[in-house]
Amino acid sequence: MDRRRLSALAHTGRPIAAPLDDATVNALLARALPTGSGRLLDLGCGEAAWLSRALAGHPDLLADGVDSDTGTIGRARAAAERDGLTGRLALHAVPAADFTAPHRYDLVLSIGASHAFGGLLPTLDAARAHLAPGGQVLVGEGFWERPPGENTLRGGFTADEFASLADTVDAVSASGWTPVHGHVSTPAEWDAYEWHWVGTLAAWALDHPGDPDSAAAARFARTHRDTWLHGYRGELGFTTLLLRPTPG
Repeated sequence: MDRRRLSALAHTGRPIAAPLDDATVNALLARALPTGSGRLLDLGCGEAAWLSRALAGHPDLLADGVDSDTGTIGRARAAAERDGLTGRLALHAVPAADFTAPHRYDLVLSIGASHAFGGLLPTLDAARAHLAPGGQVLVGEGFWERPPGENTLRGGFTADEFASLADTVDAVSASGWTPVHGHVSTPAEWDAYEWHWVGTLAAWALDHPGDPDSAAAARFARTHRDTWLHGYRGELGFTTLLLRPTPG
């Protein structure tokens, strides 16, 4: 089964594709968004839910969203047209690492998309290249709450895929960034995200028995659920950091 289709199905009804609830997203945006006019950029925007939410409450902001998945960008464009944001939200179906723009941005976001750049620090390097003076970066990344066990590693993770929260923040700081705010996703946020993911995909498979991808979707939902419940639940964390460049 195509992994992009699988992910789109699993996230149906949940536009924020991360273990963050609505109150957390709103609070993070309240801290991160520029006052008055400004430009936003989301590298790995998915269906541009962060940008749409930001623009809806701030009419003086403009935004660009970048994602390599043309289907996802197509859905984001349809949603932007429906919400009356077409003139303020430009969406680009290109790899995030290849995106260029004639202007800089007051806020650069990249939530759970560091794989597009090869890791967290390369993601921050890319964000810095797009950042206007005085701008901020909002980045979301996984970390190990505790060292991963055998079930987690058998599920496809590697021990060096993430670091501890302290080591993650230390690495960010050493790379020339000052954290000015942060959020660690709660167990309740994680459980809500994972149950939505596996439940939505499993329900789709049950509701579409004649679809060629139905059996594969059901198998993947079971495998993902087992990897989560028997493996990384309580081991894998997620932090969202608001960063500013450290002077000098």
